[in-house]
Amino acid sequence: MTHPPRDMPAEPAVTADALLRKAVDQLAAAGIGEANLDARLLLQAATGLDRAGLMRDPDALVGAEAQVRLAALIARRAAGEPVSRILGQKGFWSLDLLVTADVLDPRPDTETLIEAAIVALAGRLREPLRVLDLGTGSGALLCAMLVELPNARGIGVDLSADAVELARRNLQGCGLSARAEIVVGSWFEPVSGRFDLILSNPPYIPSSDIAGLDREVRDHDPRLALDGGADGLDAYRILAQGLPDHLKPDGLAILEFGAGQDSDVAKLMTAAGLKVRAFRRDLGGHVRAILVGLG
Repeated sequence: MTHPPRDMPAEPAVTADALLRKAVDQLAAAGIGEANLDARLLLQAATGLDRAGLMRDPDALVGAEAQVRLAALIARRAAGEPVSRILGQKGFWSLDLLVTADVLDPRPDTETLIEAAIVALAGRLREPLRVLDLGTGSGALLCAMLVELPNARGIGVDLSADAVELARRNLQGCGLSARAEIVVGSWFEPVSGRFDLILSNPPYIPSSDIAGLDREVRDHDPRLALDGGADGLDAYRILAQGLPDHLKPDGLAILEFGAGQDSDVAKLMTAAGLKVRAFRRDLGGHVRAILVGLG
């Protein structure tokens, strides 16, 4: 293999706007739905320019090294790797969180649980509430909830030791470590006592459906966070049995579920003696979460 001489001229500089347009075209050709947004985020990462800088000076020149970095990032995105995995971070609620291959990519639909909790707990938001996040993953739900409940304390539980370590890092990055604990374990096993608020976004995809998921989910989210068993409801059976022993009398549990699972999840909860208080829809209008209590 031959190498270019050391004094070989660098590739000519190109404007940021030209690079952005080229990146958008490449991602669109690869079938990426949000090509404009993704191309901009990757251009910012490759060049160090922020959004304001790109808008203020679209003719800013980008040198060869940054062009090479951008090309590599665009190739990864075109192959189906999510931007959050490429950059190692994802926005959730008002927070920027670290993400890795060990955790589910936090999604806007899951913010529905935070919105539901704020409405349900109106008038109690400054109380010293006790919060439990089951299957915490990146810690997204727990971090967001503790931001909104400034005097609350929380516990996050996850079966994956790697996810637990990442959640701890996110709590630290959000300045919340003093008010939370993250532990390794299966659902309710490592916790005791009762809670004012229990949150969970459990795995709910039927096992046989996983192979047909979008490649960004199938190939990049951990199966542990996706696979809900034969009918997608395994986790809800466990949650239904454990909630009565871990909710305070006036406590609330808010659980995310998948499309069309609202009736089945509600039946499991009522069969365990829990009362369904409400359902919540996500921004797309889909029924996304159930709110249950002891009575």
